[in-house]
Amino acid sequence: MKKFVAGLLAFCMMAGVVTACSKKDNKTADGKTIINLWAFTDEVPGMVDKYIELHPEFADKYEVVVTIKATTDGAYQPALDTALTSGGADAPDMYCAESAFVLKYTQGDMSEYAATYDELGIDTAAKIDEAAIAQYSVDIGTRPSDGKVVALGYQATGGAFIYRRSIAKDVFGTDDPDTIADTIGAGSQNWDKFFEAAETLGDNGVAIVSGDGDIWHAIENSSENGWIVDDKLNISAKREAFIDYSMDLTANGWSNGSQDWQEAWFADMAGVGEKPCFGFFGPAWLINYTLGDNCGDTAGDWAVCPPPVGFFWGGTWVLANKNSSDEAKAGVKELIEWITLDSSDTGLQYLWANGLMNENGTKDAVASNTVMAKSDGSIDFLGGQNMFDVFVPANDYANGKCLTQYDESINQIWRDQVRQYTTGEKTRDQAIEDFKAGVADQLGIAS
Repeated sequence: MKKFVAGLLAFCMMAGVVTACSKKDNKTADGKTIINLWAFTDEVPGMVDKYIELHPEFADKYEVVVTIKATTDGAYQPALDTALTSGGADAPDMYCAESAFVLKYTQGDMSEYAATYDELGIDTAAKIDEAAIAQYSVDIGTRPSDGKVVALGYQATGGAFIYRRSIAKDVFGTDDPDTIADTIGAGSQNWDKFFEAAETLGDNGVAIVSGDGDIWHAIENSSENGWIVDDKLNISAKREAFIDYSMDLTANGWSNGSQDWQEAWFADMAGVGEKPCFGFFGPAWLINYTLGDNCGDTAGDWAVCPPPVGFFWGGTWVLANKNSSDEAKAGVKELIEWITLDSSDTGLQYLWANGLMNENGTKDAVASNTVMAKSDGSIDFLGGQNMFDVFVPANDYANGKCLTQYDESINQIWRDQVRQYTTGEKTRDQAIEDFKAGVADQLGIAS
């Protein structure tokens, strides 16, 4: 891909059509500058609508043209790549990437298209400090070739353990978050006490988690390094241990054997699964947009506490195209700064944290710890607990240096092989060997 992109740019320069590749001056009939926004959901476009509502003068100068392509069946990335490499009037000026593939655009094959935030005119370092943006988010959005920030998010996706209060009282005698945190070994950086708790819960007929996917994200994103080191497949000790943890959960009946995002997983959220399920690992968005939508009669019977290991799960980063016109970049600068770095009471993140961005009043953890520190994260779903008390420090424990641009594909291969081992279809050694072979066959990455 890098060779293709370099060749394309060289051709444009030799042919004298640099404007199509590197400099767009895209206007409406009445003279407004067009900003092309690409996203995979309507979330960021909705934020832009809110910015325009609050800053009507922006609409006097700019017209935002939105292109939404879902990530379903891998449709978004190829379309975005084509639009970026083709350039011209329809190329994205502002675009979004989620955690599963963000490194491709911030540090990988497509990172050369990203404008630095400094280049847009943002005082990036000072704004990051002022907003107290979690380091993992900054690391993910920093391009190694020049050490510059090219993307930041608006959500905080540091993870916690989200558990049922009623089960905690029945089995452990209390639902107090501090006590449950100690019970599962919060902050210990190992899983020893968690599995002791799993055994206790199992003796009482309760699954500690729904399936092995509920611990995978915590293990994956607490690893000391990623799947690829020095251009070769790397299986870190922590990630390899997942295959044994998965077997422990399955063989001992400490989970319900569900797969995340399947019906059995959602049933456990509602308390109608095979066995009662104690909890789930995840960020605030898992509470708001997954547990909340599938909890049935369990709403209000939940609490959060810190996890055994720090991790993050998910998130969306926002980028600008370095080849956009100066006029478009000026507008994109306004939008990106308001979405990712404005820690004032009128910034997107304050509105988002305090439930002022939607009719339901849904509060969410945001990228700025400064914003969360001055906001009220109390929600009925958690029995009135202030979730920000847990999610602010969770962001500090997360590690953003263990990702690669191939994680989406490699994770799928890995978890499929682990599942075949825990269901008795393969030996442990065979599952690992087949994982290595799968990565080599599909991605050309040797171990």
